[in-house]
Amino acid sequence: MTIAQLRPHFTVKVFFDVLVIILLFSAPPLTHAAVFRDSLGRNVTIPFVPKRIISLAPSITETIYFLGLGERLVGVTRFSYFPKEARKKPKIGAYTDINIEKVVTLSPDLVIATADGNKREDVEMLEEAGIPVYVVNPRKLHQVLDTIERLGEICGVTDRATHLVNSLRERVTKVIKAVRNRERPLVLLVINMKPLISVNQSTIHHDIIQLAGGRNMTGNQPVTYPRLSMEEVIRKRPDAIIISSMEREGEFERARKEWFRWPTLPAVQSGRVYLIDSDLIDRAAPRIVIGLEEMARLIHPEIKWGIIHEQLPIPIYRD
Repeated sequence: MTIAQLRPHFTVKVFFDVLVIILLFSAPPLTHAAVFRDSLGRNVTIPFVPKRIISLAPSITETIYFLGLGERLVGVTRFSYFPKEARKKPKIGAYTDINIEKVVTLSPDLVIATADGNKREDVEMLEEAGIPVYVVNPRKLHQVLDTIERLGEICGVTDRATHLVNSLRERVTKVIKAVRNRERPLVLLVINMKPLISVNQSTIHHDIIQLAGGRNMTGNQPVTYPRLSMEEVIRKRPDAIIISSMEREGEFERARKEWFRWPTLPAVQSGRVYLIDSDLIDRAAPRIVIGLEEMARLIHPEIKWGIIHEQLPIPIYRD
């Protein structure tokens, strides 16, 4: 390797070495050093209550705001648009394509990452720069709530997190009790229209369908996000078809209406073809409880639900 080829590698190394020194000398005083085990089984030492946090996924950003700690966020990924205050935060790339140098220059004392979205090498590079990285990986709704509590503990707001999560658990329990002992309709959840794609039992979507009193039509598929043919859908005869969308009108509304071309489907015969906001069921964040409530309402319209879409208990979520 020539000197010219070595120079970029040398420059990056010097960059990280200098920033590690800066971070060490600018860190807040040690107040409650603690070790937390993350979802990768790593022991992450967090030497003080984090005051400068970087979120590497939109779901984490939502969670930090839910805990009332939005002012501590110094960097977020693109598509971190909820709550609206998050849009003003510095962007450090997409969560699958993190700008490591930008993260380091923002001098965080904690980075929170996801196991299924962020690259392992990015986590390792940040650790080499002396930055604690805590990785989360909730795959079921109860794990989302556990993760919120753990992040509250890490951020020094344990009591607040416990109170907030308890209120969410109460709402989950109400849904579970309401659908208990009822017939469980067969549900096709559509997360992509062309090609037609659904989800299997390894996804959080499956867990939501189950908790909401339905049966996931593609739960036993060997592929996490199986592609389906119309022949297969017609053969399995779903009782409800729910399309995960980012908008209520336009393309997704047209897609909903297209299902009525198949009048032999039980879902079409009963008019039970719906749209659901994808953010409410895709993101492992507090709003997933609202997603569960909405899913249950769609799967079991015969139940008198009363208040649906109840506001979450942090004011920032009321915008």
